[in-house]
Parts: sequence; C-alpha cells; structure tokens
Amino acid sequence: MARYLEPRTMRVTQFFLATLKEAPADAEVVSHKLMVRAGLVRRLAGGIYTWMPLGLRVLRKVEAIIREEMNRAGAIELFMPAVQPGELWQESGRWQKYGPELLRLKDRHQRDFCIGPTHEEVITDIARREIKSYRQLPVNFYQIQSKFRDEIRPRFGVMRGREFIMKDGYSFHAGYEDLQREYQNMYETYSRIFTRLGLRYRAVAADTGSIGGTGSHEFHVLAESGEDAIAYCPQSQYAANVELAEALAPATPRPAPMETMRKVPTPGKTRCEDVAEMLGLPLKHTVKAIAVMHDDEFTLLLLRGDHALNEVKTQKLPGLDPFRFATDAEVERFLGCRPGYIGPVGIGPSIRVVADRSVAVMADFVCGANVPGYHLTGVNFGRDLREPAFIADIRSVTTGDPSPDGAGMLEILRGIEVGHIFQLRTKYSEALRATYLDGNGQSRPFEMGCYGIGVTRIVGAAVEQNHDERGIIFPQAIAPFQLALVAIGYRKSKEVGATADALYADLRKAGVEVLLDDRDERTGVMLADMELIGIPHRVVVGERGLKTGVIEYQGRREGEPTRVRVAEAASFLRAKLC
Repeated sequence: MARYLEPRTMRVTQFFLATLKEAPADAEVVSHKLMVRAGLVRRLAGGIYTWMPLGLRVLRKVEAIIREEMNRAGAIELFMPAVQPGELWQESGRWQKYGPELLRLKDRHQRDFCIGPTHEEVITDIARREIKSYRQLPVNFYQIQSKFRDEIRPRFGVMRGREFIMKDGYSFHAGYEDLQREYQNMYETYSRIFTRLGLRYRAVAADTGSIGGTGSHEFHVLAESGEDAIAYCPQSQYAANVELAEALAPATPRPAPMETMRKVPTPGKTRCEDVAEMLGLPLKHTVKAIAVMHDDEFTLLLLRGDHALNEVKTQKLPGLDPFRFATDAEVERFLGCRPGYIGPVGIGPSIRVVADRSVAVMADFVCGANVPGYHLTGVNFGRDLREPAFIADIRSVTTGDPSPDGAGMLEILRGIEVGHIFQLRTKYSEALRATYLDGNGQSRPFEMGCYGIGVTRIVGAAVEQNHDERGIIFPQAIAPFQLALVAIGYRKSKEVGATADALYADLRKAGVEVLLDDRDERTGVMLADMELIGIPHRVVVGERGLKTGVIEYQGRREGEPTRVRVAEAASFLRAKLC
C-alpha cells in the first residue's frame, strides 16, 4: 500500500477534525454532503474547495498510487505551469473553440493568457523544442497538477468543480503502431490503478469529445448517482458510453402497409406518450420529428417514439456538425406549424430528412400532421411520403438492444467518469508544427497519446460508491487512517489511557495508520465521528470492556463488534491490517 508520511503522533486532540451534524443546503449528491460533513473539504467559492487535513490525506494517497503505477509503466513525471500563453491555444485552434470554460486573462502588458484546463498545447510545445530525432522516442510525460475549467454551473461538490487536481499524461511516438502499444500500456496501467484504489469500475469505449483524436476509452466508477450511462453486454467484454454505443439496425425488414393513412384530432397532445395513450397504441408505433439547424439548413430527425436522440452520434453526421435545435419561429417558418404536431408527410424537397435505423423499417406508424391539434395514423414510407434521404444510427441504445459484438443483449448502468485515455494521433503536433527527424532524415509530426485521471473526482466517486446512512466507508487503500482507536474516558481512566496508548504505540510500530480519539467527548459523538469520516476499522477501549479484559473491534461494514482479549489485541489487529 502507498505510504503517507505523517506527524510523529496522530491523536484527535492534536489533529484538526471538523465534522458537522448537518449537510450544506446546496449539496445535491451524497459525496458532497458527506465530504463537507466529514470535514474533508470546505467551500471557498462556487466550484472551488479547500482540502482540509483529513481530505488531504485521502487525496495524497490517491496521488501516491497513481504516481507509483505511472512510474512503474515507464512514464516520466514533470510539472507544467497552470498559466499558459494564449498564443499556444491560438496555434492549436482551441482559443475560441474551447468556449467560455477557458478562463482567459491578460497580463500587465495586455498579452493573452489562460488558466489551463488541460495541457496538450504546453506539452506539445515542449516536445517540438526538446525532441529532434526518432532516437529520443518514445517518451511518456505526466504530471499531477491543479486545473481550472470555468463551469457555467459548478455542482456536485468536487465531482463537478471549477478547480480540480488531475493527472494528465502525454506520449510521443515515431509511428502509429508504437502509439497503439503505449495506449494499451496505459489501459493496463489505469486498470491497475483503479483496482488498487479499491473501486468497482469499468472501462468503456468512448467519444473523443473536445480533446480530439481517433480512439478513446473512459474509466467509470460504478455508482447509481453517476452522470454517465454505460451500455455493456454481460455475455462479453463489450462496454461503451451510451453516447458512443451503436444501436444496430433491426434484423427484420419493413412490413407491408396494412392501414390507410388518416388524419385524426389530437388536441393538446404534443408528446408521443400522450398521443399513443389517446389512440390506445404502443409508444413504439409513433414517430417523433425533431427539428434541427446546421447553419441555415433545416433538417428533420425522425426517431421512434420510445427512443431518445443521441446528440453525440448525430453531431458526427455529414451536414450536422455542428447542429442546434430549431427555434419555434424556425419550425413555423419551414413547416407552417408549431412544434408538437410536426412530421415528415407533405414537406418540401428542400427539407432534409434523417431517419433513425429503427424508423426506416416502420410501417403504419403515427406522426405529426403539420397541422395544430392533429396527427396522422397509418403512415408508410414510399406511399404517403418519400423514403428518407438519409438513414443513420442517431438514437441512444436501451436495455435489451442487441450488443454490437453479437454476443448478447445490452444492459445499462450508471458510472462516474474518473479516467480517460485518447489516441490523439497528429492533431496537436500538426497544428503546432511539432516534428522529429525519422531514420531517413525526413521531418514528420509526432504521433501522440493523452491520458487523464481526475484525482479529486476519484475521492468524490469513492464516496458515492462507498457509504451508508452513517457516513463514508473508504476503501482501505485511500482511507485517511486504517484504524480508529476510540478511547472512552481516556482522560478519566488511567487504565483506559494506558491500554489505548500501549495499543496505539504497538500498531504504529507495525506500520498501521492509527487515529487515536482521545477527546473528552460523549461516547456517541466519538463513535459517530469515526463512522462519518470513513475509517474502515475501529477499536473501542472502555472501562466496561477492560473489567473483563477485552476491547471491541468492528469493521466499518460489519453489523456487530468482535470482542478481543487485550493481551491478544495487538496481534489480532496486526494480522487483520498488515
């Protein structure tokens, strides 16, 4: 286990324990509530937190495990400035593209700078200055450093803060094959890191987002409160973020039309769910039309009524990168109808229609009539409207969809993204003209990889995954202390004080991280505090137990304590903790 250097003595009366009975009013998720109540963090401003002594111990243990595994994998640590010159971001093209999350500022000479949310530009500048030959490759640099992203609405405590600590790493290669080798190396390294952290996680194929590149994987801590939906196949290794997971085309062909198209009144029914209920039909028999704009081009996206639009996949379609949802005024201008009743029947050829794969095989479906208060039933492609100009996968997968690898059916679970690795390829090296000389003396752009871990987010995710009604239950590898030694009446009973001190000294000598609660507090307060802050093991020394020669041991997840004879306590605890 990664060691954390600490003061010579560690007693609550000499430590700074700042627990609270109530959670802050603005706390929305369990981790935010418990981390503030346990005294791990304190809010300074929106999305900006001070890490208090107890929380810092957890944070440093996370950092130590990450550092050990990155070093083991052959990466080299450096430390780059948080303040970055604007011209680097202008060179890469991200100065404007990154948007308002990039905190920009000017120095006294009116030169542009930013507080780095990430360091692709800086590390690429280092490479172009320092690496001249293929003989210096490959190399993998990493750092553990504070970042700043000016989130429009910081929330969830340290899970979605503006200032946060991140491990970001960047590799440089002379060829794509070597990049793929290092990418696999980092995939395995990340798997070791999250295993050592004691977290239940899953690695999933993911979209590259604003970082760019050709391939990526996210690492998610599994928790019901997670913001991300993950699609996975229990019968195989397939797993992907729902943003990326492919919804396969239906295996059955489109049925022949059986109904005549009819216009039916549906006053006040603007949602597919309400229309289906009114008509007594399954929701999957309806088609919803979503109006979007790309520049000045108006497009209708067609989805089955029980499916949800996948904006990430849609954004990648030709002519829709980027797109936005059409305004009510634009819908009325192009279709002559307000939203809620729009559909693909009778529209002009200038309006592009993109149908999801599931819609393309539908027959006798229900859709908007482009007349307020009306829908059409019994609608069929080829007879009542032209075939869609473009058929694509534009929906999010759902539970029960076939797995893209053909191994079974998909299930959906929630996850908190704590790590992300990318194959950047030459996106940044070409933009910043970062090159090396190959074996033939030819100038070539570096192949690059990027590997990030949210250090502060890991602590929040660990709390989201490991807690109960009494407080946090930290995995042992990152708990602030391994053992809470609660001495009831430490200052009132010489026997309690002497027994606690002897056990404390013995365990410390064995290398166990012990927090001795030597406060003159009520028993209930002391026990509640130790459970709240998440220490995985607890020993209670009290006069009542000592009268019969025992102390009480209890694991944080155990329902009942175990009575241990005082003479055997040290060896019992060493065996359990060492």
